[in-house]
Amino acid sequence: MAKIKASKGAPYARIIGVGGYRPTRVVPNEVILERIDSSDEWIRSRSGITTRHWANDEETVAAMSVEASGKAIADAGISAEQIGAVIVSTVSHFKQTPAVATEIADKLGTAKAAAFDISAGCAGFGYGLTLAKGLIVEGSAEYVLVIGVERLSDLTDLEDRATAFLFGDGAGAVVVGPSQEPAIGPTVWGSEGDKSETIKQTVAWNEWRVGDVSQLPLDRDGNVKFPAITQEGQAVFRWAVFEMAKVAQQALDAAGVDPADLDVFIPHQANERIIDSMVKTLKLPESVTVARDVRTTGNTSAASIPLAMERLLATGEARSGDTALVIGFGAGLVYAATVVTLP
Repeated sequence: MAKIKASKGAPYARIIGVGGYRPTRVVPNEVILERIDSSDEWIRSRSGITTRHWANDEETVAAMSVEASGKAIADAGISAEQIGAVIVSTVSHFKQTPAVATEIADKLGTAKAAAFDISAGCAGFGYGLTLAKGLIVEGSAEYVLVIGVERLSDLTDLEDRATAFLFGDGAGAVVVGPSQEPAIGPTVWGSEGDKSETIKQTVAWNEWRVGDVSQLPLDRDGNVKFPAITQEGQAVFRWAVFEMAKVAQQALDAAGVDPADLDVFIPHQANERIIDSMVKTLKLPESVTVARDVRTTGNTSAASIPLAMERLLATGEARSGDTALVIGFGAGLVYAATVVTLP
């Protein structure tokens, strides 16, 4: 029986570059209020959101990813040819196959990098980061590009008072490379499929295409609504605040980092009330910088953490070498948390 040679990569992995792309169109709450009975004050008090970005026809999932990735690769100081794998997390690329990651890898000019998509909702960036770390330590790639990208405006029901104001579009990317010291901690991740109905798509694609119109949701003009994301707001809020704070603490414990030694907290930008509650539950000191990109970017699902990371570094609110706790959570329900050193 032949022996299989063990592969060997870098001892550790780290994020070495970050980039982001936000669509050019900025959408204030006033636009949302054209279709729902609400107010700017109510939206701000419920979510903290004042504006969000919506993509135009040219700002596709692939196009936004290429823009964000180009910035991340430049920030990392490497060439696209050095990227050995491209991982894209998205729920808003509507082609079942081929994976949009293959198109992105080609447009970036990688040297035939491995490329694949994952669907893990708002936890997708954490899932991708964990996979990238494993590829580098295992030796399958020296550099891995991890992209979180969404066009959630395509999946928004503008007549749904509970969700119409929440979602935005954008792409965030990081380059993960080799490290001689730990810079991405152990990932605490998992799923709670018994709660999958709390965040879901209103109609399955096959039902929307061929279903009985009388059984499908209609807009106020009598047209069949495009499949959209819906959620049970209170159930999701309670789960995020209480259960995800526990997961965040587990990630800190797994990395051996005390909250007092943390520099930055980058949670999924779902809702500012959730962020505030998690900060309180975790008892984070005031010295910790907290990402609040949700205010002007909205909830961009898989893109929210890398976009928030990019903005904190660009504005100087966070610095290279800072220790950051990142946690994503959402539809599935799924979650992923880890501690990282910022690039």
